[in-house]
Amino acid sequence: MSLAPPLAPPLAPPLATLPRVAVSGTSLFPGERVLAEETAVALVYDGATHAVMMASPADLEDFALGFSLTEAIVSAAGAIEELEVVPRGALGCEVRMRLAEESGLRQLGRRRALAGPVGCGLCGIQSLEEAARAVPPVRSALRLWPGAIEAAMAALAEAQAMNRDARAVHAAAFWRPDHGLVAIREDVGRHNALDKLAGALARAGEAGAGGLIALTSRVSVEMVQKAARIGAPVIAAVSAPTALAVRTAEACGVTLVAVARGSGFEVFTHPVRVIGS
Repeated sequence: MSLAPPLAPPLAPPLATLPRVAVSGTSLFPGERVLAEETAVALVYDGATHAVMMASPADLEDFALGFSLTEAIVSAAGAIEELEVVPRGALGCEVRMRLAEESGLRQLGRRRALAGPVGCGLCGIQSLEEAARAVPPVRSALRLWPGAIEAAMAALAEAQAMNRDARAVHAAAFWRPDHGLVAIREDVGRHNALDKLAGALARAGEAGAGGLIALTSRVSVEMVQKAARIGAPVIAAVSAPTALAVRTAEACGVTLVAVARGSGFEVFTHPVRVIGS
């Protein structure tokens, strides 16, 4: 009689409470602090690992789908025919995906072009040409009043459940003027949070053209590229953008709003979408 292999322990929760000693002057205060967990997540397509990311162990189905869309591995959610999260104990977990034939062949060709191990940031990218690949132009008739930026950023801050406890977690949210906050995802990585949001929107059938993406982080070029692939015409962020992010947003038609704190913000590209800019 054959025995089934032992099941791997489930994924850890995204937050953990650990002991610490607080120091104030000459006084010591033993206690505990809630901390954000992170785990290694291998994104596996048709049996081959494409990237290993450090991420919060939550919403990993959204993460895998959103990463696949924003990195142009697939062009639509339906191109992923199967998706399974497989815990690997202390090693982390694998998200195993089976692609439709056309997407699978394209991904195989992309993997054959890789020269070495996959890195983080611009994931799976091994050439300067691929890093600079064009993103689709974003066209939307969306217009926002200046108060909408403040409302969206306030909603983002209010909905950050994980960060209220851990104080070390990024978030990306989608906000529509006719609805308010539609979805929010949190992660220790800003790119991961945006990928999780992309996956959540795709699974819900929510089009990006009708709202803005609100971010708790600075805006790098990868964040603009991912937002453009979601189809969002406006990005609003707490921190400043990089110069390349501004040039990329200008080129692809995204309105880039940054340093959005309270009622104040700065518009760097396509200000016509923010009424009164």
